[in-house]
Amino acid sequence: MRLVLLGPPGSGKGTQARWLQERCGLVHISTGDILRDAVRQNTPLGQLARPYMEQGRYVPDEVVNGIIAERFRRSDRPEHFVLDGYPRTRPQAEALDAILAEVGLPLDHAILLNVPDEEIVQRIAGRRSCPHCGAIYHIPRHPPQRNQQCDYCGTALIQRADDREEAIRQRLRVYQATAPEVVGYYQQQGKVLEMNGLGEPETIFARLRQALASGKTLST
Repeated sequence: MRLVLLGPPGSGKGTQARWLQERCGLVHISTGDILRDAVRQNTPLGQLARPYMEQGRYVPDEVVNGIIAERFRRSDRPEHFVLDGYPRTRPQAEALDAILAEVGLPLDHAILLNVPDEEIVQRIAGRRSCPHCGAIYHIPRHPPQRNQQCDYCGTALIQRADDREEAIRQRLRVYQATAPEVVGYYQQQGKVLEMNGLGEPETIFARLRQALASGKTLST
Protein backbone atom coordinates (compact mmCIF):
# COMPACT_ATOMS: atom_id res chain seq x y z
CA MET A 1 0.00 0.00 0.00
CA ARG A 2 1.19 3.52 -0.83
CA LEU A 3 -0.28 6.49 1.05
CA VAL A 4 0.09 10.20 1.68
CA LEU A 5 -1.24 11.78 4.89
CA LEU A 6 -2.79 15.24 4.49
CA GLY A 7 -3.96 17.63 7.18
CA PRO A 8 -2.91 20.77 9.06
CA PRO A 9 0.28 20.86 11.14
CA GLY A 10 -0.42 19.14 14.45
CA SER A 11 -3.26 17.00 13.11
CA GLY A 12 -1.47 13.81 14.13
CA LYS A 13 -0.01 12.79 10.78
CA GLY A 14 3.36 11.89 12.29
CA THR A 15 1.89 9.60 14.95
CA GLN A 16 -0.38 7.84 12.50
CA ALA A 17 2.47 7.45 10.00
CA ARG A 18 4.73 5.90 12.64
CA TRP A 19 2.03 3.42 13.62
CA LEU A 20 1.42 2.54 9.98
CA GLN A 21 5.11 1.74 9.82
CA GLU A 22 5.23 -0.23 13.07
CA ARG A 23 1.92 -2.07 12.75
CA CYS A 24 1.37 -2.35 9.00
CA GLY A 25 4.92 -2.53 7.66
CA LEU A 26 4.83 0.67 5.60
CA VAL A 27 8.02 2.73 5.35
CA HIS A 28 7.49 6.14 6.97
CA ILE A 29 8.96 9.00 4.92
CA SER A 30 8.80 12.32 6.79
CA THR A 31 10.01 15.39 4.92
CA GLY A 32 9.78 17.37 8.16
CA ASP A 33 12.29 15.07 9.86
CA ILE A 34 14.60 15.23 6.86
CA LEU A 35 14.50 19.03 6.81
CA ARG A 36 14.94 19.42 10.59
CA ASP A 37 17.97 17.13 10.47
CA ALA A 38 19.43 19.26 7.68
CA VAL A 39 18.87 22.44 9.74
CA ARG A 40 20.50 20.91 12.84
CA GLN A 41 23.50 19.80 10.80
CA ASN A 42 23.65 23.17 8.99
CA THR A 43 23.90 21.47 5.58
CA PRO A 44 23.42 23.53 2.38
CA LEU A 45 19.81 22.28 2.28
CA GLY A 46 19.38 23.16 5.95
CA GLN A 47 20.67 26.68 5.35
CA LEU A 48 18.08 27.14 2.59
CA ALA A 49 15.26 25.69 4.67
CA ARG A 50 16.00 27.36 8.04
CA PRO A 51 14.44 30.83 7.49
CA TYR A 52 11.26 29.35 6.03
CA MET A 53 10.81 26.89 8.89
CA GLU A 54 11.51 29.47 11.61
CA GLN A 55 8.87 31.78 10.12
CA GLY A 56 6.28 29.02 9.80
CA ARG A 57 6.44 29.13 6.01
CA TYR A 58 6.68 26.24 3.59
CA VAL A 59 10.10 25.35 2.22
CA PRO A 60 10.16 26.04 -1.57
CA ASP A 61 8.81 23.28 -3.80
CA GLU A 62 12.07 22.78 -5.68
CA VAL A 63 13.96 21.97 -2.46
CA VAL A 64 11.41 19.48 -1.12
CA ASN A 65 10.72 17.93 -4.53
CA GLY A 66 14.43 17.30 -4.90
CA ILE A 67 14.54 15.45 -1.58
CA ILE A 68 11.65 13.19 -2.54
CA ALA A 69 12.94 12.53 -6.07
CA GLU A 70 16.34 11.57 -4.64
CA ARG A 71 14.71 9.18 -2.14
CA PHE A 72 12.64 7.34 -4.75
CA ARG A 73 15.40 7.12 -7.32
CA ARG A 74 17.62 5.21 -4.92
CA SER A 75 17.96 1.47 -5.37
CA ASP A 76 16.56 0.88 -1.86
CA ARG A 77 13.35 2.84 -2.48
CA PRO A 78 10.36 1.35 -0.62
CA GLU A 79 7.49 -0.31 -2.50
CA HIS A 80 5.04 0.25 0.37
CA PHE A 81 5.20 3.59 2.17
CA VAL A 82 3.40 6.43 3.88
CA LEU A 83 4.44 10.03 3.19
CA ASP A 84 3.97 12.50 6.06
CA GLY A 85 4.24 16.27 5.46
CA TYR A 86 4.37 16.04 1.68
CA PRO A 87 2.88 17.05 -0.71
CA ARG A 88 1.75 20.44 0.61
CA THR A 89 1.07 22.20 -2.70
CA ARG A 90 -0.41 21.11 -6.01
CA PRO A 91 2.95 21.41 -7.81
CA GLN A 92 4.42 19.11 -5.17
CA ALA A 93 1.57 16.63 -5.69
CA GLU A 94 2.15 16.71 -9.44
CA ALA A 95 5.92 16.26 -8.95
CA LEU A 96 5.27 13.32 -6.64
CA ASP A 97 2.98 11.64 -9.16
CA ALA A 98 5.64 12.13 -11.85
CA ILE A 99 8.45 10.51 -9.83
CA LEU A 100 6.19 7.66 -8.67
CA ALA A 101 5.13 7.02 -12.27
CA GLU A 102 8.81 7.00 -13.26
CA VAL A 103 9.52 4.18 -10.76
CA GLY A 104 6.17 2.37 -11.20
CA LEU A 105 4.80 3.00 -7.69
CA PRO A 106 1.49 4.93 -7.97
CA LEU A 107 -0.33 6.12 -4.85
CA ASP A 108 -3.31 4.20 -3.52
CA HIS A 109 -4.89 6.78 -1.19
CA ALA A 110 -4.55 10.31 0.21
CA ILE A 111 -5.75 10.33 3.84
CA LEU A 112 -7.12 13.72 5.00
CA LEU A 113 -7.22 14.32 8.79
CA ASN A 114 -9.59 17.16 9.75
CA VAL A 115 -8.85 19.02 13.03
CA PRO A 116 -10.13 22.52 14.08
CA ASP A 117 -7.60 25.35 14.26
CA GLU A 118 -7.88 26.00 18.03
CA GLU A 119 -7.24 22.34 18.80
CA ILE A 120 -4.17 22.53 16.56
CA VAL A 121 -2.82 25.57 18.45
CA GLN A 122 -3.28 23.82 21.81
CA ARG A 123 -1.60 20.66 20.57
CA ILE A 124 1.48 22.30 19.09
CA ALA A 125 2.10 25.20 21.51
CA GLY A 126 2.31 22.75 24.41
CA ARG A 127 5.07 20.67 22.84
CA ARG A 128 8.59 20.65 24.25
CA SER A 129 11.52 18.59 23.01
CA CYS A 130 14.90 17.47 24.30
CA PRO A 131 17.72 18.84 22.11
CA HIS A 132 20.01 16.03 23.30
CA CYS A 133 18.03 12.77 22.93
CA GLY A 134 15.02 13.95 20.91
CA ALA A 135 12.33 12.98 23.47
CA ILE A 136 9.02 14.83 23.01
CA TYR A 137 6.71 16.09 25.79
CA HIS A 138 3.46 18.04 25.99
CA ILE A 139 3.21 20.35 28.98
CA PRO A 140 -0.56 20.01 29.67
CA ARG A 141 -1.00 16.43 28.43
CA HIS A 142 2.33 14.61 28.83
CA PRO A 143 4.64 16.74 31.01
CA PRO A 144 8.12 15.68 32.13
CA GLN A 145 8.48 14.39 35.69
CA ARG A 146 10.92 17.19 36.46
CA ASN A 147 10.04 20.77 35.55
CA GLN A 148 11.23 21.51 32.00
CA GLN A 149 13.86 18.73 32.11
CA CYS A 150 14.03 15.55 30.06
CA ASP A 151 13.11 12.40 31.99
CA TYR A 152 15.74 10.40 30.12
CA CYS A 153 18.86 12.56 30.13
CA GLY A 154 18.08 15.59 32.33
CA THR A 155 18.68 18.11 29.53
CA ALA A 156 16.65 21.34 29.63
CA LEU A 157 13.69 21.10 27.26
CA ILE A 158 13.16 23.60 24.47
CA GLN A 159 10.24 24.88 22.43
CA ARG A 160 11.01 24.81 18.72
CA ALA A 161 10.65 28.16 16.97
CA ASP A 162 7.95 26.75 14.69
CA ASP A 163 5.96 25.51 17.75
CA ARG A 164 5.31 29.02 19.08
CA GLU A 165 1.75 30.31 18.72
CA GLU A 166 2.53 33.06 16.20
CA ALA A 167 4.37 30.60 13.95
CA ILE A 168 1.59 28.00 14.37
CA ARG A 169 -1.10 30.43 13.23
CA GLN A 170 1.04 31.46 10.28
CA ARG A 171 1.50 27.78 9.35
CA LEU A 172 -2.27 27.30 9.55
CA ARG A 173 -2.86 30.29 7.26
CA VAL A 174 -0.41 28.86 4.76
CA TYR A 175 -2.01 25.41 5.01
CA GLN A 176 -5.50 26.82 4.45
CA ALA A 177 -4.29 28.72 1.40
CA THR A 178 -2.74 25.68 -0.27
CA ALA A 179 -4.60 22.61 1.02
CA PRO A 180 -7.77 22.91 -1.12
CA GLU A 181 -5.74 22.59 -4.34
CA VAL A 182 -3.90 19.50 -3.06
CA VAL A 183 -7.06 17.84 -1.76
CA GLY A 184 -8.90 18.73 -4.98
CA TYR A 185 -6.08 17.24 -7.04
CA TYR A 186 -6.42 13.88 -5.31
CA GLN A 187 -10.22 14.07 -5.27
CA GLN A 188 -10.14 14.28 -9.06
CA GLN A 189 -8.28 10.96 -8.97
CA GLY A 190 -10.77 9.42 -6.51
CA LYS A 191 -8.03 8.82 -3.93
CA VAL A 192 -9.12 10.94 -0.94
CA LEU A 193 -10.30 9.29 2.28
CA GLU A 194 -11.44 12.06 4.65
CA MET A 195 -11.43 11.48 8.42
CA ASN A 196 -12.25 13.19 11.71
CA GLY A 197 -8.86 13.76 13.35
CA LEU A 198 -10.20 14.43 16.87
CA GLY A 199 -9.90 11.90 19.68
CA GLU A 200 -7.23 9.73 21.22
CA PRO A 201 -4.49 8.62 18.79
CA GLU A 202 -5.52 4.96 19.14
CA THR A 203 -9.11 5.84 18.24
CA ILE A 204 -7.95 7.76 15.19
CA PHE A 205 -5.71 4.87 14.14
CA ALA A 206 -8.63 2.42 14.39
CA ARG A 207 -10.66 4.85 12.26
CA LEU A 208 -7.83 4.99 9.75
CA ARG A 209 -7.52 1.22 9.51
CA GLN A 210 -11.27 0.93 8.96
CA ALA A 211 -11.19 3.58 6.24
CA LEU A 212 -8.36 1.80 4.44
CA ALA A 213 -10.15 -1.54 4.69
CA SER A 214 -13.45 -0.18 3.39
CA GLY A 215 -12.13 2.51 1.03
CA LYS A 216 -14.71 4.90 2.48
CA THR A 217 -14.57 8.28 4.22
CA LEU A 218 -15.18 8.09 8.00
CA SER A 219 -16.41 11.04 10.10
CA THR A 220 -16.70 9.27 13.49
